[in-house]
Amino acid sequence: MFTDEALDSVSVQSLWRTSQQSAQESRGCQTGPVHTAEAETQTVQCATSCTQTEPQYQETEQLLQQNHDELEPPGLQDFLQQVEDTAIRELVKNTRSHAFDEFQVNWEDHSQLVSCLHCLQHPSAQERGLHVTAVSWSCTGSVIACAYGRIDDGDWSTERSCVCTWNLDRRNLNPKQADLVIDVPTAVTALCCHPDQPAFIAGGLYSGEVVVWDISRTQDLVLVQTGMSADSHREPVYQVAWVPLQKKGDFGVLSACSGGRVLLWIVDSDQGSFVLSAAYALVQQQVPHSSYTSFKARGSSTVGVTSLALSPWDSDTFLVGSEGGLLLRCSFSSQALAAASSEGQSVTLRAPAVFPFRPRSGPVHSIHCSPFHRNLFVSAGTDGLAHLHSLLQTNPLLSLRVSDSYVFHVQWSPTRPLVFAAATGQGAVQIFDLGRRSLKPAATIEQGGADHPATCLAFNSQNPHLLAVGKTDGTVSVWQLSHDLTEQSPREISQLEQIANHVAE
Repeated sequence: MFTDEALDSVSVQSLWRTSQQSAQESRGCQTGPVHTAEAETQTVQCATSCTQTEPQYQETEQLLQQNHDELEPPGLQDFLQQVEDTAIRELVKNTRSHAFDEFQVNWEDHSQLVSCLHCLQHPSAQERGLHVTAVSWSCTGSVIACAYGRIDDGDWSTERSCVCTWNLDRRNLNPKQADLVIDVPTAVTALCCHPDQPAFIAGGLYSGEVVVWDISRTQDLVLVQTGMSADSHREPVYQVAWVPLQKKGDFGVLSACSGGRVLLWIVDSDQGSFVLSAAYALVQQQVPHSSYTSFKARGSSTVGVTSLALSPWDSDTFLVGSEGGLLLRCSFSSQALAAASSEGQSVTLRAPAVFPFRPRSGPVHSIHCSPFHRNLFVSAGTDGLAHLHSLLQTNPLLSLRVSDSYVFHVQWSPTRPLVFAAATGQGAVQIFDLGRRSLKPAATIEQGGADHPATCLAFNSQNPHLLAVGKTDGTVSVWQLSHDLTEQSPREISQLEQIANHVAE
C-alpha cells in the first residue's frame, strides 16, 4: 500500500508529465516562419536635350560674304537707278489715295447673307387663322414677343387673340410651343417691350384699350389697363411706344389710334392704374400745309393715325402718319388747343402738328427715325415705296421701290447707318444698303411665298445679327444676318451725312 506521501509524489509526477506533453503539442501547432522581402523600382527618367534653330554668328557672316561675292545680274543696278524716282512718286501717291479706305479683311463665309435660325409658331393661333400683327425684342435681346390679330377685313371686336413670348436662350427651345401665352379678349394691334424692364410689355388693342403686362408674375399678368373710360381711345390703337419722362428712369406709354388722338399715359404703381398725362388731337383744319402740296380733307375732320415714331435725338419731337397719307412732325410741348371736344376728359386736347411733309397717295403704315442722324427718318406705306426724309425738308430726299404691293413695316439697322429693312405685302423682306451704287436690295428674305404678307419686323439691338419677321400665316421667323449687313464701314457715317445734306427737288 502506498502512503499519502507516496501518492502525492506520484500525482505531482503525473501532472508534470501531462504539462510537458501539452507544451510539446502546443509547439507542434506553430506555423513555419513567414518570409518577407522588400523591393523598390524607379520609373521616372529625366533627359535634357537642346537644339540650335538659327545659324551661328560665324556661319551667318560666311553666308553674307558668299552672297556679296556673287556677281549681280548685268544691268540690275542701272535699272534700279532708272526706276527709283518713278517708284517713289507712286508710293507717295498711294499714301494720299482713299481707294481702300472702306476695305476690311473679312474671313467669314459670304455665301449666305441671311439664314433662318428659328421659325416660331403658336398652333392655336394658326388654327384660327390669326395674323402676326407686331413683334418686339426684350431689352436683354433674349426674348421675342409676338402679337396676334388680323390685318384683313372682318369683325375683330369679338375675336379673341393672344400675345406669345419665346426665350431664344433656353436650352430646350420648342419653336412650336411658346414659353408664355397671354390670352387677350380682342385683337392685339400694337406691341412694344420696355427699354429697361425685361418683364414689361405694352400693347394696344382693337377695342381702344392700352395694356401693360408684367410677364414676371405667375398670375394676373395685367399690370395696368386703361379700360373704357372718357380718357381712353374709342378706336383701334395702331401704335404704342415707351416714352422717357422727366424723372430719370421713368417711362410713360404713348398710344395713337385711328380716331386721330395721341395719348400719353403714366403708370401709377400705387393705384395699379394708368393716369392720362397729356392728350393730342389731329384735326384736318389745324394741320399745317406747305406750298408744295394741296391736301384736301376727305370725309371725317379727324386725321386717323396709323403710324408713329419718336425721335431718339429730340425728346420733344414725334412723327405721325395717317390713313389719308399725311406725314407730320409734331411737338409734345405744343400749347395750341385742338379744335375737338374735350368734354368728359381729364386733360385738355392740344394740337401737336408743327411741320408737314409731302403727303403719300395712301395710308402711311410705318415710320422710323435714324439712330445715327438726328434729321433723317424713313417712311413706307401702300404706295410700295420707302421714302427717306429730312426733318428740315418737305419733300423726300430719296424714294426707293420696295414692292409692287404694300409695305407694312420699315426699320433702320441698329448698327449699320446706311441699312434699313422693309416688310412687304408680297411676303418678302427687302434689306437696302444706301452705301451701294445700286439702289436694288442688298438682300432679300423670302419664306412662305407671296400668299402670306410680311406684316412686321424688328432688329435686335442687343444682338444685331438677329432680325425677327412676322407674317400672316402666324409664324415668326428669326433670321441671322451676315457680317456685311451688321458691321459698320469706316466712311459710313460721312456718307449718311452727305445724304442728309442733299437738297430734295
